[in-house]
Amino acid sequence: MNLVLRIATAVCLAATGFLHAQLYAGGYRVIPVIGPAFLAQASASMAVALLLLAGGPRWLRLTAAALAAGALAGFVLSRTTGLFGFSERGFQPAPQALLSVSAEVAVLVLVAVALHRDGWRPRDLSFRNGGEPAGERRGRRV
Repeated sequence: MNLVLRIATAVCLAATGFLHAQLYAGGYRVIPVIGPAFLAQASASMAVALLLLAGGPRWLRLTAAALAAGALAGFVLSRTTGLFGFSERGFQPAPQALLSVSAEVAVLVLVAVALHRDGWRPRDLSFRNGGEPAGERRGRRV
């Protein structure tokens, strides 16, 4: 992954983690199911952001995308059908909701760009060799 893309992805993921932590501390911690979910999202986002900064296998990028997509799904559900009995309207609380959605969309776009630049295709993901494209090991084609 290009260094700039990796840093940008990590910063955006850390931002969404920070915003979820801020909302958790600011009162969401008392909401059943939602409070712990915000804490888990914040913790996982920060951990993956730090690992991205250190480098790492391709599946780590997919983990970052999954965290961002999961947060966006929770946001949409909380504004439409409700999520575990919890619902909100619009981009409230402001400005955290808008900033978090923006950072999560940015993570998805940055991961997609990085994977595309690397020539990644879904069939290339192999957990046996650390997420390297099939046929490539230790810098040589096999």
